[in-house]
Amino acid sequence: MNLLASIPSPDISFIQLGPFRVHFYALFILSGIAAAIALTSSRLSRRGGQPGLVLDIALWTVPFGIVGGRLYHVATHPNDYFFVGADLWKIFYVWEGGLAIFGAVLFGSIGAYIACRRAGLRFLSFADALAPGMLLAQALGRLGNYFNQELFGGPTTLPWGLEIDPSNPAFPIGLPADTLFHPLFLYEMLWNLAGVAVILLVDRRFDLRWGKALGLYLVIYGTGRTWLEALRLDPTEFQLLGVKINIITAALVAAIGLVLIIVQSRRHQELEISPYLPGREWSAENAEAGQPPVEADPAGGVPSARSEDQP
Repeated sequence: MNLLASIPSPDISFIQLGPFRVHFYALFILSGIAAAIALTSSRLSRRGGQPGLVLDIALWTVPFGIVGGRLYHVATHPNDYFFVGADLWKIFYVWEGGLAIFGAVLFGSIGAYIACRRAGLRFLSFADALAPGMLLAQALGRLGNYFNQELFGGPTTLPWGLEIDPSNPAFPIGLPADTLFHPLFLYEMLWNLAGVAVILLVDRRFDLRWGKALGLYLVIYGTGRTWLEALRLDPTEFQLLGVKINIITAALVAAIGLVLIIVQSRRHQELEISPYLPGREWSAENAEAGQPPVEADPAGGVPSARSEDQP
C-alpha cells in the first residue's frame, strides 16, 4: 500500500526497559497532564493565584479523574470486561487504553473542587484558568490512542485514511485487510488544538472570568465530540431512544456550557478582582514577608492575618 496515501499505524505500543513495560498511551496521558499543569499555572498566576498552587490541586484532580474516566469507560463497555472467562483484573489496565473523558471531567471536577475549597480558591476561577489546558491535555492524550490503534471511524478512501492491523480485535469483521478508516484520534486532536487557540484568543479579547472560559470549553469540546461520536465504530453498548449515550452526553455537555456562559454573563458583569474566596486571599507581599494568608476577622472587622494553628 502506498503510505503517502494513508496514515500507517505504529506496530508497537510500548517499550521494554528491563523488567518494566512503558506504554506510549500512559506517556502521552502524562505529557498531557504536565502540559495542562504548566499552562494552567501560568494563567492562574497572572490572575493573582499563588505560584505552585495548581500542582497541589492536580494531586487531587488527576487521581479522581483517572478513576472516573476508567469507571465511565468500563460502565459503558461492559461486554469488553464482563463475560465468561474474563480476566477481571483488566478493569484496572488503564495503560491499555480506555479512559472516558466524560467520567474523567466529572470525577476530576470533584477532586478539583475539594482542593480549591481547601486552598480558599474559587472553583470557577480555577476552571477558567484550566479550560485551554484541558483541551491541550486531551489533544496530547489522543496520540496515545494512535499507538493503541483505537479511536477510528468508518471506512474511507480519503488520502489521510488510517491503517489498522487486521488482527486488531476492533477491526470490523468482513472488511478487506487493506481497508482504511477515518482517523478520529487525529480529528479530535486537531479540534482540541483549535479549541485551545479559540479560548486563548477570546479570553484575551473579552477576559473570560466567572466560569465563562469553562463554559466555552464545554461548548467547544461537547460540540466536537457529538460529531465524532457519530462516526465511531466502537460504540458504547448503552443507547437511549436509539442514540448512543456518548452522543447524548456530549450534546448535554455543550448545552451546559452555553447555559453557563449566558447565566454567568448576566450574573457577573463586574470584574473578577481575585480568584480567591473572600477572606482567603493570597498576596506575593505577604508571602515574601513570611506572613500567613489573610483571613476575614470572625467579628466582622478588618481582615487580619491568622495562623492556621490558631483556634
